[in-house]
Amino acid sequence: MSIRRSLDISMARRRHLEDFCCHGRILVVYVLLALSLFPSSRQEDQQQQGNKKKERSFLISDDMFWKDGEPFRILGGDVHYFRIHPKYWEDRLLRAKALALNTIQTYVPWNLHEPRKGKYHFDGIADLESFLKLAQKLGFLVMVRAGPYICAEWDFGGFPAWLLMHQPALRLRSSDPLYLALVDDWWKILLPKINSLLYENGGPVIMVQVENEFGSFGEDKEYLEHLVNQARLHLGNNIIIYTTDGASEINLENGSLKRPDVYTAVDFSIDEDAAKAFALQKKFNAKGKSPSLISEFYTGWLTHWRESIATTSSDKTAAALEKILTLNASAVLYMAHGGTNFGFFSGANSGDNSSDYKPDITSYDYDAPISEAGDVGHSKFTALQRVLARYNTFSFSSPPPLPLRVAYGNLHLGKLTTFFDALQYIAVPPGGVAMQEPCTMESLNQITGFLLYETLLPAHSKPGSLLSIPKVHDRGQVFIWTRDALNNSRPYHIGTMERWSTRSLYLPDSAPSGSKLQILVENMGRLNYGPFLYDPKGILSSVFLDGVPLKEWKAFSIPMDDLSPLHSFSWMYTYKISTRVTNETRNCLESMDIQICDSDIDSMNMGFYYAVLQIDESQEPGDSFLSMKGWSKGLVFINNFNLGRYWMAAGPQCTLYIPGPLLQQGENILLIFELESPHPNQTVEFMDAPDFTC
Repeated sequence: MSIRRSLDISMARRRHLEDFCCHGRILVVYVLLALSLFPSSRQEDQQQQGNKKKERSFLISDDMFWKDGEPFRILGGDVHYFRIHPKYWEDRLLRAKALALNTIQTYVPWNLHEPRKGKYHFDGIADLESFLKLAQKLGFLVMVRAGPYICAEWDFGGFPAWLLMHQPALRLRSSDPLYLALVDDWWKILLPKINSLLYENGGPVIMVQVENEFGSFGEDKEYLEHLVNQARLHLGNNIIIYTTDGASEINLENGSLKRPDVYTAVDFSIDEDAAKAFALQKKFNAKGKSPSLISEFYTGWLTHWRESIATTSSDKTAAALEKILTLNASAVLYMAHGGTNFGFFSGANSGDNSSDYKPDITSYDYDAPISEAGDVGHSKFTALQRVLARYNTFSFSSPPPLPLRVAYGNLHLGKLTTFFDALQYIAVPPGGVAMQEPCTMESLNQITGFLLYETLLPAHSKPGSLLSIPKVHDRGQVFIWTRDALNNSRPYHIGTMERWSTRSLYLPDSAPSGSKLQILVENMGRLNYGPFLYDPKGILSSVFLDGVPLKEWKAFSIPMDDLSPLHSFSWMYTYKISTRVTNETRNCLESMDIQICDSDIDSMNMGFYYAVLQIDESQEPGDSFLSMKGWSKGLVFINNFNLGRYWMAAGPQCTLYIPGPLLQQGENILLIFELESPHPNQTVEFMDAPDFTC
């Protein structure tokens, strides 16, 4: 091959290579362009996920709430998972949806989830995460009120009673480092559960409240700052942290932080000027960070024992809500659905002093648009729905059919055992704890129920001696053990001492020195609001006889949280047990501060009553209302579930709500603990409607 030939081939190869490289570069450009225009499915998924993540946001700007970049109005309502049987969560939320709400607000009660220090409870009625996920599934956003204090007409405002056992005593709702350390331990458990359900993380939670109406309690800003910092530590910087206080200058000054990352919400009564309240709210938020929000729009009100059931006008309530919404404001109904204070969870309020004690009834119906048992066919639901529907931008459906209700009729009970015969089975420990002076319930590591104190009358006692207890929380029934006509020793009720009364008692003639004195003290619910929040139970002072303190006591804890030992009495049960109600000879003389009285309570009738409600296998168990008319005061358990307290002499609640899921086909065990006197015929009636006329 000649040199020229070789050169020609080389030149040709070079041109070919250059053409290939040129075309290759063009091809690469085309490929890259194609990839940019037509990404792979994996790239497309990643891009879409990224876009979704960017779009999923809930924030405050320009004095408005913004959801995914669009203005949003909160039309919310409080629905508390812990006041509803879990199988009815969906039913109640669907009713809230039919009311035209788009947001659910709920408290988190610390005492439900950590009843004993370090012992956590997040299942059943305490399954917070399942409730939040269900709310999201049904299309709701959620506002979580994480406490640690919640008020809520709930025992101790949501605080666990073991805080009262701490030594030295804690300064609750303050920057006390001992208290804060316990709050931090609790929030290390709670807040990570909420974090996974924040809106930015794909969940429903758009806002988290710290504390509750702190401005009406104190002004410890260090405390509030600590709570916010802990919330940020566990929840990040994007979630809206908010406080709620009454719309007054002093409350907002004390309870807000004026931090750009903490939103101040307000609440006020339906009679107050909404525009004025929102203008005041603006003063306590950063510029552009004050969307108008009433976080508790009161649809009704709470009720205490010895009061008439609280009701409010449907038309007036709806008109007040309309006025708020015309101001381009957001609102959360308190309550949308109230529910029930099952068990021992109902709280109490106080007046000017801790003796002005006002315990809450078991029902938390609240005269809300959705009743305790789910009713919506009444004027308040219709009136509020009509207003909310005009401002709701999403479609909403009709409420589901009301759960089945059954009036099972009358049921006769037999006496299982007297309280005093049952004591060895239900007291902890059975033999009691010895002490010089009466101690508190909490000092015995007891949370709920009753405490029985026992001592012997001293040598200086005599008929007519004056017995007094300066401080009893909350209600003490006093018994003297005497000999009857057959020379049998038996307890004789000589009177009742109550927290709200200054009465003392005279000893009867049949109470010589050496007689056994017993005082049964009932915990009727710890204070949930006000300056007297630190509310231990039991006898909190010496017990005096003619001015001399009595010594050498024994105390029996009766928490009433496990009555299974009473099953050993069931073999004695018969429907043929006598229903005679003894009428003791009464001779009462009352003055303002002295009570001279024999007894209107036969202590032998004070005890446990038992019956079986039989539901046929062909019949679906349904909701019912247990009428306690004719009974006096006590507790009701159905299939080992504590329905709550009844108190017929005080009223107004005559019936206890029984959710259908608590019942079963076949046998249902009804157990009543009666503190005074049972129904003369020892009967109860299962009804298909509530009664608040007692």
